[in-house]
Amino acid sequence: MPGGRLTQQERQQIALGLADGLAYAEIARRLGRPTSTVTREVMRNGGPTSYRADLAHRATEHRAHRRRKAAPRDPNTPPPAHGRDPEAVREYEEVFTTVFMQSGLPKMTARVLVCLYTTDEGSLTAADLVRRLQVSPASVSKAIAFLEAQGLVRRERDDRRRERYAVDNDVMYQSTMAGARATAQLGETARQGVGILGPGTPAAARLENIARFVDFISESIARAADQAREILHTRPEGTPDSAG
Repeated sequence: MPGGRLTQQERQQIALGLADGLAYAEIARRLGRPTSTVTREVMRNGGPTSYRADLAHRATEHRAHRRRKAAPRDPNTPPPAHGRDPEAVREYEEVFTTVFMQSGLPKMTARVLVCLYTTDEGSLTAADLVRRLQVSPASVSKAIAFLEAQGLVRRERDDRRRERYAVDNDVMYQSTMAGARATAQLGETARQGVGILGPGTPAAARLENIARFVDFISESIARAADQAREILHTRPEGTPDSAG
């Protein structure tokens, strides 16, 4: 099985596979690469609908060049927690950010949310976020305001009275329920059009079917979220007591 970085030819094969509607696992099998390699490559370079082999290759070369020029690590800086590979962490954060962006989040908002999700503490101050992301305080403030409005983060005070932004174990549940409510609202709005456009008309029939479909989906999401909520409060085996 080949190792090392993907070649430009392999990236072209990935692009062709995506155009043919192949699954990541099948593309990886044809390349003789792990599925995770293909998944990471696609997600960090625009996702399955926007992936371009030439752009992905140039972006990879640019990142490698940037890392070579980076300042040497400060000897006083503590080693990465839990023996993590910093480069692997950075790559994962890029992939995670891309997934959030594809779900509709602005890039900076997605970066802030990923930063919070991937910190062991589960919370950071504005200054922490500015330092980690190398962005302006205004950018962080705008992203936090958006995330808070969506119920994706909450504010808290630490023992030094500093304001911190946190993602707790229930944040995914609250976000999912908010999505279910928004979906249900779509169904209600569609059904209002039935009476306005006239029952029995083709347009009204279309809207009624949309409303029935959306009702089923939103109710199913809410029911499944309630049933699975306990999972978010169950510590996975091997996780330290201080986590989450």
